[in-house]
Amino acid sequence: MSRVGKKPVDIPAKVKVEIKGSIIYVEGPKGTLEHKIPDGLKVSQKDTKIIVEKTTPAKEIIPLYGLTRTVIFNLIKGVADGYSKELEIKGVGFKAQMQGKNLKMALGFSHPVLYEVPEGITVATPKPVRIIISGIDKVKVGEVAAEIRDFFRAEPYTGKGIMHVGERVRRKAGKTVTK
Repeated sequence: MSRVGKKPVDIPAKVKVEIKGSIIYVEGPKGTLEHKIPDGLKVSQKDTKIIVEKTTPAKEIIPLYGLTRTVIFNLIKGVADGYSKELEIKGVGFKAQMQGKNLKMALGFSHPVLYEVPEGITVATPKPVRIIISGIDKVKVGEVAAEIRDFFRAEPYTGKGIMHVGERVRRKAGKTVTK
């Protein structure tokens, strides 16, 4: 039995939730999101709480039970507060800046790297070596952060590249010369 799935999700005062058939709509001060409820689960609203229940005892439903509750929690938190991730760039001459709707990065290649920011996501560069990604959808924010990070992952020999703020890169020893 899922311990996460049993817990009800609290709805803040500034968020409005509407359940139509198998789709849940969440609207808040930051925007609106929706999610399709998998077959075999029932979502109901009682006062200021959302409860997820299983309608069939099938084994395929058990993993989706806790997942659906967590997704609904993330939707509510996203429209109420939003999500953000911070990346930092390390390396001589490595920098990033916003250019219209694109993120332009100099990462030591022969050409600048351009990344088109998807709809619903905001990217800011307060410093040339810091990138802040924010939005209301937790999955999209994490996906954009991973895509930007994949352009030049922090490598263990020199420690340069794009990494999350506070991430520690485990350094390796370079080649040694023997006599």
